[in-house]
Amino acid sequence: MIKVIGIDLGTTNSVVASIEGEQPFIVPNIEGSRTTPSIVAYSKKQELLVGNTAKRQSVINPENTFFSIKRLIGLKTNDIKLDTTKLSYKITEDSDNNIKIICPILNKNFSPEEISAQILRKLVTDSKEYLKEDIAKIVITVPAYFNAAQRQATLDAGKIAGIEVARIINEPTAASLVYGLGKEESKVILVVDLGGGTYDVSLLDAGDGVFEVVATVGDTNLGGDDFDANIVSWLLDSFNEKENIDLSKDPQVLQRLLNAAEKAKIELSTVTETKISLPFITADKTGPKHLEQHLSREFFEKLNKDLIQRCKTPLIVALEKAEFKQKEIDEVIFVGGSTRIPAIKKLVESLVVTKINNSINPDEIVAMGAAIQAAMLAKDIKDVLLLDVIPLSLGLEVDGGLMTKIIPRNTLIPVQKSDIFTTTENNQPCVDIHVLQGERQFVRDNKTLGLFRLENIPSAKRGIPQIEITFNINSNGILTVKAKEMKKKKEQSITIENAANLPESEVKRMLSDAETNKNEDKKNKEEIDLILFINDYCFELEEILIQIRTLDKFKNFDIKNIIKSIREEKSEQQVLDAFNTLIQVITYIKNSI
Repeated sequence: MIKVIGIDLGTTNSVVASIEGEQPFIVPNIEGSRTTPSIVAYSKKQELLVGNTAKRQSVINPENTFFSIKRLIGLKTNDIKLDTTKLSYKITEDSDNNIKIICPILNKNFSPEEISAQILRKLVTDSKEYLKEDIAKIVITVPAYFNAAQRQATLDAGKIAGIEVARIINEPTAASLVYGLGKEESKVILVVDLGGGTYDVSLLDAGDGVFEVVATVGDTNLGGDDFDANIVSWLLDSFNEKENIDLSKDPQVLQRLLNAAEKAKIELSTVTETKISLPFITADKTGPKHLEQHLSREFFEKLNKDLIQRCKTPLIVALEKAEFKQKEIDEVIFVGGSTRIPAIKKLVESLVVTKINNSINPDEIVAMGAAIQAAMLAKDIKDVLLLDVIPLSLGLEVDGGLMTKIIPRNTLIPVQKSDIFTTTENNQPCVDIHVLQGERQFVRDNKTLGLFRLENIPSAKRGIPQIEITFNINSNGILTVKAKEMKKKKEQSITIENAANLPESEVKRMLSDAETNKNEDKKNKEEIDLILFINDYCFELEEILIQIRTLDKFKNFDIKNIIKSIREEKSEQQVLDAFNTLIQVITYIKNSI
C-alpha cells in the first residue's frame, strides 16, 4: 500500500503524521521520538548526520552543524533578519545573492534547500520504516506569511530530496483542520502559532466540513530562536563584564550557550527560576572559567519584553481584518512550542476572553493537520473543504503611478483573475508589468513583488492594443502573472519567487496607512486623474494638429505655450485655468475642421 503523509517542517523540530481510520496519528522516527530536531551536520569523518544524532554532537562540531535553516530558506542575503553573528556556522552568498551555508569539513557550500532536503529525506525514510509502506507523496506545512520565494524553495527542497510534494499548506490552517475534523457546529477559531522561527495568527470559520480562513497575519522573523538569542546576549554580556572575556568569537562556546538558553527557556515555562551552569566555558592564564547564572521567569520576560510586545500586534490586526469582536471567538488554539511561554499565554488571554483549548499537543497539531490534508488529497477523507486566503491585495502599476488591484486581500485561493489593459503612447513597442502588493492607491506606498516586460507589441495608436494581464495563485500560494498581447498572441510571464518578506509591523503599517490616508489618497488620485485627463486631451490635440498643420488660419493659436503652461503651473487652480483655455481652443479647432 502507498501512503501520503503530512510533515511539519519546523525551524527547531520537525514532525510527521499519517492517517488511520480517518484519524491522524504521529509517526515516530527511527529513534522512537515523536519529534525530530531540524538539524543537519557533517561529522569529522564527513558522515551525514540528521536529527538527534546531529544535535548531540553540535557542541564539539559547531561549524559543521546547521540549524534554524527555515529562517534562511527562499531568501537572499539582503533579506536576512536573523542575527548571523549568533550562529555557530558561517554563511556566504553566490553571484545572485543567494544564501549559501559553508561546510568546512567538506570544503563545500550548501543552499538552505539542500539542507532542508536532508531533513525531509530522513523523515520520509523513517516513516517508511515505521509504516512498512512506500511514501508516494507528502504535504508540507509552512507559515501563513511565507512569501512566494519561501514556498517555492520549500517545494524545491522536496524535489532535491526526490520526494513529490503534493501540497503546501499554511500551518494555522492545518491546526484548525485537526480541531474541526468531524465537528458539524459552526465555530470561529483563533489560531496562535509561535514556533521556533515564525509567528502566525489566523482566524477561521469552521463548520459542516468547511474550513474558511477569514484573516491571517504573521511575522516570519519572530519565534523561539529570538528568545534564545536574547538569553545568549545576556549571558555573553554578563560574562564579559565579570571576567573581561568576549566569548562571542568561539563557535563551540556559542553552541553551548544556545543549547543552554533553549533549555532554560523551556524550564521557565513550568518553574519560576532556573540555573544555567556551564563549567569550563573557557580559560585564560589564571586557569579555567565557569559560567553560572540564575535566571528568573520575571527577568526572562524583561529580557524579551520587545518580542512579547511584537506578538501583540498580529493578534489585534487579525481581529480588525476579520471584523470579529473578542466575544465572537469560540475557540483559541495554540500551535508551536513557544506558545508554552507563560507571558504569551497571558498576552492572548488579555486580548481574547475565550478560554484556550489545550487538548492537543501544540508541537504535533500542525503535522496532524498536514496528514488530514494529505488524506483529503488521497480521497481517504471526504466531505471536508479547505478555503485559504491571501493576506494582502495584489495588483499592478498603471499610468500616473497608481496601483490597480487585480486580486483583493482575503480572496480565497486558488484563484485566477484577468483584466484588459492598453498602451499610453502611440506606436508603443513594449509595456513594463510592475507587480505590487498592498492596500494603498499609489505605487510608492506599496510593495514591489516583481517586474517584467512584454515586448514586440504591434504598432498602433495609443489605446488600440489589447493586453490581457492574468494573476494566478495556486493552492500552494505561488503567484504567476502573465501578460498577453491579444492580436498576435505574444506572451510573457513571471512566477514571483523573489517577493520581499513582510513582517507583521509592515503589514500593520500598510493596513493602518491605507485607512489613515484614505482621504489624502483620494485627493491625490483626483489630481492624478486630472493630469491623465489633460494628457489624453494633449494626445487628441496632437492628432488634430497633424490634420490641420497646413491651415494658416490656426497659426494664431499658440497651442504649444498653452500646453507648456499647463505642465509648469504649480497650483491646481492655475492648471485648471490653463486647461480650460486649452479645451476652448480644441473645441474651436474641431468645429472649424
